[in-house]
Amino acid sequence: MTRADKNVLIDELSQVLAEREVVYLADASGMNSSQTTSFRRECYSKGITVRVVKNTLLRKAMENVEDKDFSEIYDSLKGQTVLMTAEVGNLPAKVIKEIRKKGNLPILKAAYVEASCYVGDHQIEALSAIKSKEEVIADVIALLQSPAKNVLGALQSGGHTISGLVKALEERGA
Repeated sequence: MTRADKNVLIDELSQVLAEREVVYLADASGMNSSQTTSFRRECYSKGITVRVVKNTLLRKAMENVEDKDFSEIYDSLKGQTVLMTAEVGNLPAKVIKEIRKKGNLPILKAAYVEASCYVGDHQIEALSAIKSKEEVIADVIALLQSPAKNVLGALQSGGHTISGLVKALEERGA
């Protein structure tokens, strides 16, 4: 690979890293071709881009991104590295967990999710528990609607109780 090719690749990786808020690094070096194909298909079906990258080029691309600090991840750039990018923070972690049900690979090296760095395979549970923006909004809306629903429910049930009492008193009086 010529220096010009490397520079083009670094620029391309820098652009991807700048645009995405969810970046995962995994090691899939022990996977055979069928496992790798299955992993890539699963990622593609969920909207996750997967790309095998050279560590030195990825590090230079990370250093070129001005808005984000990837410095905690640099030590993870050893061995084979699979770069996974997505729109939803917990999606790559869930895919890795799903694929791991069939084996022990891929191994999570590090992740950068919404300005936070997670280093090590032991972080997979924490990453899969992260809620997406849509899930958080849905939770907030549900919490806001809950008191209003309780008040309406109490008013409606109270109305049935009062009307029941009025009917019972009418029947007694008649």
